[in-house]
Amino acid sequence: MDAVLEVADWLVLDKAYAKVFPPLKFSNATQTDSSSHLSLDDHVWPSSAESSLPQDNIYRQSFSLFLLAAIGAATIYFISASLSYRFIFDKRLEHHPRFLKNQIRLEIQSSLTAIPIISLFTLPIFLGEVRGYSLLYTDVAEYGWAWMAVSTFLYMMFNDLGIYWIHRLEHHPSIYKYVHKPHHKWIIPTPWAAIAFHPLDGFAQSLPYHIFPYICPMQKYLYLILFAMVQVWTILIHDGDMITGHWLEKFVNSPAHHTLHHMYFTVNYGQYFTWADNYWDSHRAPQPELDPIHDSIKAMREKGLVDEKGEIIKKPKGE
Repeated sequence: MDAVLEVADWLVLDKAYAKVFPPLKFSNATQTDSSSHLSLDDHVWPSSAESSLPQDNIYRQSFSLFLLAAIGAATIYFISASLSYRFIFDKRLEHHPRFLKNQIRLEIQSSLTAIPIISLFTLPIFLGEVRGYSLLYTDVAEYGWAWMAVSTFLYMMFNDLGIYWIHRLEHHPSIYKYVHKPHHKWIIPTPWAAIAFHPLDGFAQSLPYHIFPYICPMQKYLYLILFAMVQVWTILIHDGDMITGHWLEKFVNSPAHHTLHHMYFTVNYGQYFTWADNYWDSHRAPQPELDPIHDSIKAMREKGLVDEKGEIIKKPKGE
């Protein structure tokens, strides 16, 4: 997050803070500071873009990081969910009997409520990165290009294992109803449900990819790219694309797997891959007979939107 803060300071925040918290001004007359015995003329005068709150001020950093995290998450959410809903999501699923009334609006409301709270929970971790407590580094030559590939693999495996067990533990009866149940309100999820979490749930499932750079060296721009991709991936696995029939589904936790998780609750806890679900016996493979689109078409037939063969007579809402 320090890379984002550096760019934001350079582009916007330095000027904004200088305007809200301008540099201290003194008269031109030479005055004496009794404690230091130095005249005020000896001080280095700040430029017009400087502020009485310097860039390394912890309060300034905290506020800036909170804003950047919340705005960044909301931006990725709206762009990715909009594109996924427009081009991938099968809108016939909105006619499924278990699709809630006004569901998309409710998913967006839930997400926008969660984002600032999750950002606040995550703030100490981001602040630690900016203040040098993590193992993020800048110069690729420090560890070499091979380590870039190795650290990427380790990052994904660490996330996959961590999120699998956090997610699975959240389904324990003593935790589920308090933390994870709000996300399972969406039996037939849309991309807008991707971060429609209880804030503690969203924060808990994000912990592995926040903790990783504190225990393993990682190039900071690589980490930033992978971090953004995690957010996009979370949205994509909620796009309702139930059956792809691709051989990769044997290894990759596809939208089909996650749709089954929302439908059956106790299967397919993984984030990226299926290996953890296979190893701990919680994997359920996508199959045509499990596709919720069948129930959607049945409901559409009852509404007179499709004929007996399933051919569209009237376009579904949103098409």
